[in-house]
Amino acid sequence: MSTATSADTTIRGGEVVIDGSVVRADIAIADGIVTTISSSPIDAHHVIDAQGCLVLPGGIDGHVHLSPAELTDGSYPWVDDFESGTRAAAAGGVTTVGNITFPRPGEALADACRRVADDVRAQAVVDVLLHPVVTEEQHLDPGELTALQELGQTSIKVFATLGAFQTRRRQYYRFMAEAGSRGFLTMVHCEDDELIRHCTASLFERGPADFRHFGESRPDAAEEAAVAQLIAFAEVSNTPIYVVHLSSRRALTACSAARARGVPVYYLYLTEDLLQREDGAKYIGQPPLRRQDDVDALWAGLRFGTVDTVATDHAPWTLEQKLEARTSLERLRPGVADLETVRPMLFSEGVLTGRISLARFVELTATNPARLFGLYPRKGTIAPGSDADLVIWDTDETRVVDGSRGESRAGYSPYDGTSVRGWPRDVLSRGEIVVSGGKVTGRSGRGSLPARGSSAPR
Repeated sequence: MSTATSADTTIRGGEVVIDGSVVRADIAIADGIVTTISSSPIDAHHVIDAQGCLVLPGGIDGHVHLSPAELTDGSYPWVDDFESGTRAAAAGGVTTVGNITFPRPGEALADACRRVADDVRAQAVVDVLLHPVVTEEQHLDPGELTALQELGQTSIKVFATLGAFQTRRRQYYRFMAEAGSRGFLTMVHCEDDELIRHCTASLFERGPADFRHFGESRPDAAEEAAVAQLIAFAEVSNTPIYVVHLSSRRALTACSAARARGVPVYYLYLTEDLLQREDGAKYIGQPPLRRQDDVDALWAGLRFGTVDTVATDHAPWTLEQKLEARTSLERLRPGVADLETVRPMLFSEGVLTGRISLARFVELTATNPARLFGLYPRKGTIAPGSDADLVIWDTDETRVVDGSRGESRAGYSPYDGTSVRGWPRDVLSRGEIVVSGGKVTGRSGRGSLPARGSSAPR
């Protein structure tokens, strides 16, 4: 570690997690950057006492849906915008989020990013990455990638469930391969659209179908088929892909040979029996909740490295909106709020139970996503020269989850009533305190859009 020096801010006496090790040290911060890590005291104008707490890198949630985020028909007005969504992120120790950014009809990918960037600069409390969604034939022009590179955004999102992918798969593959050759990471929603349509039609042929039939309409076989197809493409083209919201043991098994890159924490704690409850519609996500053996397989993937990162797919609705749509499969609203709970839940149910180590927790929620999205070592680690995105983590604080008191406008959490131990006490984003004593203090509009380099898988 570095020798003692002076600083604008010092985090004093915490147990700092660095490269898988835990050391007691002071951290000096100047101009939003970590300047020194020292076992000797560091003087500063402002000292934050971290004794008895862990000091972790700020979390990176690479897959969220914050408004404005519209499908081409404008049908998905999620309830969290960049203000409420990034407040929820900060409260949960997440200092960078990656927003799935839908272009409007006829809009270029770079233009969609510019439009949404204006909202980020006006509203966001923490930093934001943008993942533009390839939805139209015009987006399959390599010139779109050039424009995105100039904006410093080096990832794209593809839905295997959207019609354009089904009808123009060869063109998509060519475009994704070109993106990979330029250092882009392609994020893919992997479910086989034709299988889903077949299963859904079969359900309706037997009679009315509601939220209790959701799992049958999107079976794990449809997820496995799409994952296997995209893996085959990745292998023959040497193109990196990030398989988002993996939910089943079958899909994980298919991914293991190609090193799957992503899983939403939602599927790590809840199982499909919840869909049979009267209020089961509030647990709807895509893909659906699975069985206990799927949950166990995902935990094993986290522990042993088959899965590289954890993300939420935060796509929040109010409970009223979720439940009013439960009468038909065609009206269901997929997605839940999870930005505020993703790290505390994983720490409490993973680290404290021995399912994963503290080092894996940091890798899964900070270091690996920083590498994947071209941010490392600026983010995802604690080191001289890195952004001072830091979380002072109180390992003893226990709270019962209550979404009605959270920062998300959803007003509820799928984990309501769950006792969770280990929460952020203070959070710094680029050296500025955005959470103090568990309360969000960061101002709207201070978030930035960091320029990114090429994806660098671990």
